[in-house]
Amino acid sequence: MSRWAGRAGRAGWAGAIALTASVVVLGAQPQPTPLQRLQAAVETQTRSVNATWGIYVKSLETGEEIAVDADRQMETMSTIKIPLMIEAFEQIKAGKFKLSDKYTFAAADSQPGTGTIQRLDPGATMTVKDLITMMIIVADNTASEVLYRMVGGPDAVNARMQAIGLQKTRAMNVPSKWFPQLRSASSTEQFYRDGKYPFGLAAPREMGRLLEMMERGTLVDKPSSELMLQMMRGQVYRTRIPRYVNGYRIPHKTGDFLPFVGDDVGVLEADGHTIVISIFTGQHFGSGEMLENAIGLVARDVADYFSYGR
Repeated sequence: MSRWAGRAGRAGWAGAIALTASVVVLGAQPQPTPLQRLQAAVETQTRSVNATWGIYVKSLETGEEIAVDADRQMETMSTIKIPLMIEAFEQIKAGKFKLSDKYTFAAADSQPGTGTIQRLDPGATMTVKDLITMMIIVADNTASEVLYRMVGGPDAVNARMQAIGLQKTRAMNVPSKWFPQLRSASSTEQFYRDGKYPFGLAAPREMGRLLEMMERGTLVDKPSSELMLQMMRGQVYRTRIPRYVNGYRIPHKTGDFLPFVGDDVGVLEADGHTIVISIFTGQHFGSGEMLENAIGLVARDVADYFSYGR
């Protein structure tokens, strides 16, 4: 054998040994955990629709979490009505007014967009509890207008969120200021793109924290927390988080400015499972139906994981 052949042979054996070692090392790499697979599935769903996403999920039993830009401050639309509801319950607890107090509908309070009070005759009476309920289950903007006035406006809501320790959750505009700005814009899309008049701002993780406190009975107090959840369980709009989920009660609150913004935040409740799920989207200029469907698929993946997937 020539000197070169010998060297070539030794090089070949060395290469084979190195390749074998490489295969062994690659084969020893850890496989993704079930929770990592859930995170990957959720991220895949978000890439199916061209939008900005913020997602936070937490199991209150196991502490498992997934997050996709969960600390990004985003437009809340009507999900900001949860902090407004919380401030109302705090003031009720402090004795400033009562759930049973009566409100008489005045035409000057009527606000467009979602809700039913605007369609009633002036003089119709309802309780504060009715106002909060309608604000939550049908996103009633007239109820929101009245409740903002009762609690002292967005500043009171923001002070409460600050006291809780939430730095990114902010009520920004009452309906009577937001809708005139929308009407004066050259187009709905341009109004949204300009971004000068957010209805509210929050991060998915912070909204998730509010829901966790509510479920644990520590938000305001235990009776108030349970009553807020009870109201949210009556949510009428069910085309997002509940879309493909079965076997769970789902107290939740939507926020809408479709097709640009579609939010839904809530809790999946079942025996042995309490999962906070907070989904915000923005910068979406396609089909609102596709956006809602993608949110539903994210919630389905989360529900299936905690029901079957671990």
